[in-house]
Amino acid sequence: MVLQIFGLLITNKLIVFSHILKPLSLLIGESIVTKVLHKGRLQGDLFLYSRNNYFSRMNPAEQYILEKPEPFRSMLLEVQVYIEQTLPDFDLLYKWRLPIYYSEDCPICYLNVTKGYLDVCFWARTAFNVHLDVLIAEKRKFVKSLRYYKPEDIDGKILIECLEEAYRTKTKGFTAG
Repeated sequence: MVLQIFGLLITNKLIVFSHILKPLSLLIGESIVTKVLHKGRLQGDLFLYSRNNYFSRMNPAEQYILEKPEPFRSMLLEVQVYIEQTLPDFDLLYKWRLPIYYSEDCPICYLNVTKGYLDVCFWARTAFNVHLDVLIAEKRKFVKSLRYYKPEDIDGKILIECLEEAYRTKTKGFTAG
């Protein structure tokens, strides 16, 4: 769950600070991500700074999430926390210009902000059979999604049950099976 207090966006995994000079700093465990905003927009790459002064390019999937405008950034961060707390093991990769969660080399879901909503998309495998009344297919043969227009739309219980089902029915590849 995402909580906002005095300009701090807080989840159980990360904290985003926003100051008057508009630097954006992100605390992830013992590492700090720093990015200067220019005219209200993120410029260039985000870099990860750790205690040993090692710099590396930030995961493009995380950059995708942080560069989205509000309220989608907050929604993505909240969904990210649900996903990372639900899946026993995961990799967050960036393919087709979208953040995709994998578990044991099998795709679980991907996140897509488009046309004024956030889609949390699951590969609709034959055995996937929870919340079919809520999942949206919309002319897609192998993908069904939970669609959120505003932060209040996110139902953690349904999202967690869909994630558990996607994990249970996971297979390598992207088609139904």
